[in-house]
Amino acid sequence: MINEPVGFAKEEPWRVFRIMAEFVDSFETMSQVGPAVTIFGSARTPPTDHYYEAAVTLGKGFAKNKMAVITGGGPGIMEAANRGASAAKGKSVGLNIELPFEQKGNRYANVPLNFHYFFSRKVCFVKYSVGFVFMPGGFGTLDEFFEVITLVQTQRIPRFPLVLFGTKYWSGLLEWAKTTMEGNAYISPGDLDLVTLTDDPQVAIDVIMKYMRQVGPPDVIPKALA
Repeated sequence: MINEPVGFAKEEPWRVFRIMAEFVDSFETMSQVGPAVTIFGSARTPPTDHYYEAAVTLGKGFAKNKMAVITGGGPGIMEAANRGASAAKGKSVGLNIELPFEQKGNRYANVPLNFHYFFSRKVCFVKYSVGFVFMPGGFGTLDEFFEVITLVQTQRIPRFPLVLFGTKYWSGLLEWAKTTMEGNAYISPGDLDLVTLTDDPQVAIDVIMKYMRQVGPPDVIPKALA
């Protein structure tokens, strides 16, 4: 029998309650948001960058179509998307995460939530969205992209539209996936058809709004991770 430190035995059960509290608080808030789109992207993108401007346009466009906009709540692309949604008087959701650097909540999220755990935050991104836009970003953005496409590919969630925004940024990854992953049968032919690649904010908006028209009114929208 392994002898664990006394502090470990006392601390671990209480961590379960902290995790539970994050889920309860976030589910209660997010269940009132309505149909939403999550926009992912780098926290390091400055306001002068054209991707920042595109994210503002996306946020405005979705809000004008009565869609809530969900982001990670931080600076950069997240700030831009929240900024656009807020400017269009829409629901601008920021799921902020406590980090030792980079991440600080932006002032444009009018529905802010704070998380300690990455995994509970990621559940909220997926559970309450009916479409996803992935702007250029770092490890976090790639992690979110691969997790969501895996859930769609394995049919754990409906075939929600997945938009990769920025052909210059994403084309190399898609080419590698085509030649190396699909070429070696690590993914199936057609798996890459799950994503739409574009540089046009209106195309991204149209892809997701087309899906919304196909699935019907909000009360019949398929639920993710039910």
